[in-house]
Amino acid sequence: MGRSNPVRVLIVDDSVLMRELLKEILSSDPDIEVVGAVCDPLAARQKIKELNPAVLTLDIEMPRMDGITFLDKIMTLRPMPVVMVSSLTQEGAEATLRALEAGAVDFVAKPGINVQAGLDEKRAEIVAKVKAAASARVERRMRGAPGERKSALKLSANYSSTEKIVAIGASTGGVEAVNQILQSMPADAPAILVTVHMPEKFTASFARRLNSACAIHVAEACDGERILPGHAYIAPGSTHLRLGRSGANYVCVVRGKERISGHCPSVDVLFHSTAEAAGKNAIGVILTGMGKDGADGLLALRRSGASTLGQNEESCIVYGMPKAAFERGAVEAEIHLGKMAQEILSRCTTGGVRTIRI
Repeated sequence: MGRSNPVRVLIVDDSVLMRELLKEILSSDPDIEVVGAVCDPLAARQKIKELNPAVLTLDIEMPRMDGITFLDKIMTLRPMPVVMVSSLTQEGAEATLRALEAGAVDFVAKPGINVQAGLDEKRAEIVAKVKAAASARVERRMRGAPGERKSALKLSANYSSTEKIVAIGASTGGVEAVNQILQSMPADAPAILVTVHMPEKFTASFARRLNSACAIHVAEACDGERILPGHAYIAPGSTHLRLGRSGANYVCVVRGKERISGHCPSVDVLFHSTAEAAGKNAIGVILTGMGKDGADGLLALRRSGASTLGQNEESCIVYGMPKAAFERGAVEAEIHLGKMAQEILSRCTTGGVRTIRI
C-alpha cells in the first residue's frame, strides 16, 4: 500500500517514448504519482505552476530550450528537486555534470540501444532516485554560482601530507560535494582516492572538470599507478578502486566489475582496502548519498585506527550514506561540508606511523 501523500512527479522529455516509459515505471510504485508529462520546458513552466510537483525529471536535449538552461532558471527562481535524464555519451556526461553543478539532485542515464529494455532494467534505480530526490535539500542558486572556483587552503608547517591517505565516498549530491572539497585542497595536499557512484564515461569527464578547477592533479585511477601527494584518483565508472601496496609504495588497484554493496564502483570496497593497506595513516570521509554503501567499510577504517568523518545532515543533499555510517558507529565526527576540507587537513598532523612511503 502506498503512502497517503505520494511523491508528485512531472516528466519533461521531448521523446514520446521516453515520456511513456518513465510514466509507466514511476506509476508502478504506489508511493509515486505522475501528475503530468510534457514535451518541453516552456510547457513545463506552466504545468509546474498548475500542478506543483514535488520532483521534476528533466531531459537534457530538447527543442526551444535545453534542459540545463531550464534547470538554471528553476534553481534561481523556484528551487525544486530535479532528476536529469541524459544519454550515455561523452556529450551527455559533460552536460549531466554541468546540471549537477547547477543544482540537479541526481541523474538517470538513458541506454544507448533498446531504450525500453534498458530502462526496465533500471526500474528500481529510477524509482529510488525519484523518491530520494523528493526529500533532498535543495537551495536557491545565485546566478553564476555553478563552477565558481574556490580558493585552496594551506597546509601549515605542522601538517604532513606524505604519510596520509584520504579515502572519500559519495553518491547522490556527491559531484558538488567532492568538487567543493577537492577545490579547497592545496597543491601539497595528501593523496586522495575518491569513489562516486557513476557509470563509465561520466567519471572521466568528472575527473577532467575537477583537474581544470583544482590546485591538485585529478585523474581517473589506473591499475598499478603509484599514489602520490598532491594527486586525487577517481574510481573509473563501473570498476572498483582499491588501495594497494607495491613494496614501499601505495598504488591504485583498479579491477572488478561485480556489484558490491549494490554498486560498482563501491565505496565499501575502497574503504575496506584502505583500512587494510593504510590503517591509522588513513582518513575516511563519507559524503552525501542514498543508501548505505560505505558504512561497513568506514567502520573497518575506524577499527583500524583511521580518522573517520561523515558529512552532517544539514549540509547533505541526501543524508543516507552518512546516516547509515553514523548509526553503525563508524563516524568519529560529523562535519559540515563547508568545513570538511579544513578538517581533513587538520588531521594530517605529523607523527603518523610511517609504515609506507607515498
